[in-house]
Amino acid sequence: MTATTTGSTVPRRQLGRRLRDLRNQARFTVRAAAKVLEWSEPKIWRIETGQTSLRSHDVETMCRVYGADAKLTEGLMGLAKETKARGWWHSYGDVIPENFDLYIGLEEAASHLSWYESELVPGLLQTDDYARTLIREDNRGVSEEEIERRVHVRIARQALLSRVTAAPTVDVALNEAVLRRPVGGQKIMEDQLDRLVHLNSLPNVSLRVVPYSAGLHAGMMSGAFVTMRFPVGADGRETEPPTVYVEGFTGALYLDKPNEIARYDGAFESIWGSAHDEAGSTSLLKQAARELGK
Repeated sequence: MTATTTGSTVPRRQLGRRLRDLRNQARFTVRAAAKVLEWSEPKIWRIETGQTSLRSHDVETMCRVYGADAKLTEGLMGLAKETKARGWWHSYGDVIPENFDLYIGLEEAASHLSWYESELVPGLLQTDDYARTLIREDNRGVSEEEIERRVHVRIARQALLSRVTAAPTVDVALNEAVLRRPVGGQKIMEDQLDRLVHLNSLPNVSLRVVPYSAGLHAGMMSGAFVTMRFPVGADGRETEPPTVYVEGFTGALYLDKPNEIARYDGAFESIWGSAHDEAGSTSLLKQAARELGK
């Protein structure tokens, strides 16, 4: 399957922000807007956070209620049509966790990912067998056919690392525990460590390991997270605001307020500074693989 960078995530978020700004300018609370539009408050929230596509007719109605001029209304109605675009992952909607399609779309559009993981290899770097082990454990009772489809989605995401056009820069910091935990057994983990060594040789991927000897470091307080940054437009500004994704056991957070981004940027910088350099990290990866075989 050929992965593409098209998808509805970015236009959905852009449209949601513009509609939220219009609502605020019109001095409508979410509750007041929902009452006038005869929609639920959760629906307004989903629209404004880019979690759902919109019909042009609905956008026109919202613009009329918020007092937008004709030119802006027309532009937003055009943007609504773009929210219907479908990325490659939408054909796997039945096996993608709820709301994770939003993340995949952002990941596809990002120009720079800064990732910290404390327990497991990030999905973007996993081998088939490592991914299969995790997905099977997290989906007990699910058929093998569905397990394989979920694995396929996870591996298909990795095409962005080597795509010819605008492959993102990916900086990954791993806690040493990730290397030492033999997920799936010796052979699967050895292959996974070899995969990480290979990825660390790619020009757009930099992987660093935070050793046990670093002691207390910022990642122990922050937990796992990924910060996504997006391409810069002709006006010199990012096409999308930086976004931090934090995955939880029962849901996920998307953070994009400047103070939140600054907090996570500071944490990642500190974690990165506590890690081995690339050569030292590659050496530790190879050492961990050798020790598995003893």
